[in-house]
Amino acid sequence: MLADDNKRLRIFTGTANPLLAQEIACYLGAAMGEARIGRFNNGEIQVMIEESVRGKEVFVLQSTSQPVNENLMELLIMVDAFKRASAKHITAVIPYYAYARQDRKTRGREPISAKLVANLLSVAGVTRVVTMDLHAGQIQGFFDIPVDHLLGVPILADYVRAKNLADFVVVSPDLGGVTRARSLADRLDSDIAIIEKRRPAPGVAEVMNIIGDVKGKTAVMIDDLVDTAGSLVEAASALVKFGALDVYACCTHAVLTYPAVPRIENSPIKELVVTNTIPLTPDKQSEKIKVLSVAPIMGEAILRIYNEMSVSQLFNL
Repeated sequence: MLADDNKRLRIFTGTANPLLAQEIACYLGAAMGEARIGRFNNGEIQVMIEESVRGKEVFVLQSTSQPVNENLMELLIMVDAFKRASAKHITAVIPYYAYARQDRKTRGREPISAKLVANLLSVAGVTRVVTMDLHAGQIQGFFDIPVDHLLGVPILADYVRAKNLADFVVVSPDLGGVTRARSLADRLDSDIAIIEKRRPAPGVAEVMNIIGDVKGKTAVMIDDLVDTAGSLVEAASALVKFGALDVYACCTHAVLTYPAVPRIENSPIKELVVTNTIPLTPDKQSEKIKVLSVAPIMGEAILRIYNEMSVSQLFNL
């Protein structure tokens, strides 16, 4: 994708998701930047950039997934190193943006942590952010630097289309996800249904009703992330109760904190489709979980940013 003699673009990675970074570098036909990341005896992070980045366009990939604070701090320290080494621009490629669910105050004396993370990135020296499927799109407004918000729906839609499911309906697991469900349904020329639920406590959901027709159909649920899978499994059970024949689920970010995997394996969900924005450790893998790569779309976004082309056109292809 890049000319062999073009050395201004440099791809670096933290320790959170090096395999995805390598896939992106392969897509671009670029070599990985040389950096060494370690720990001092007291746990402090040590970063050494082992090549010149003066005047370079630096793209550093780091998902702020578990361990969240370690990965976030690692990213901030790497960015500081690039800034002090006179990089021309520093783009933080953050496939999964941590603290995105803390995007507003719901009661007194509560922080807006998603805004704090945006401030930290800007102060560290990030000049642009590339991320995917923010839990709340308005987080883009927390930044005073450009943010390219990539979407997982095109990748998920291609996979669902290839399965050739007969008589299916796209399902939003809650009222807040209707826009995402509509986007997938439009790509697949499908009807949608919406699960109406209430949350009596954080992390607890109760299904009240299903808006739309799922009886005798294959239900394809879509959400931005799956954490403990409690809500997802509850929604799948409700769909079966309301007459759905099979239930599939699609989520961009596979957070999958315990007991998510056992819940999914013992649920009516036939297959959970996720992406590799967060790497799946061995304890989070299952025959029911299918992983798709976001490397092509992220690589293409990086190429377009570097060449000063439109990124939004990616979603019109």
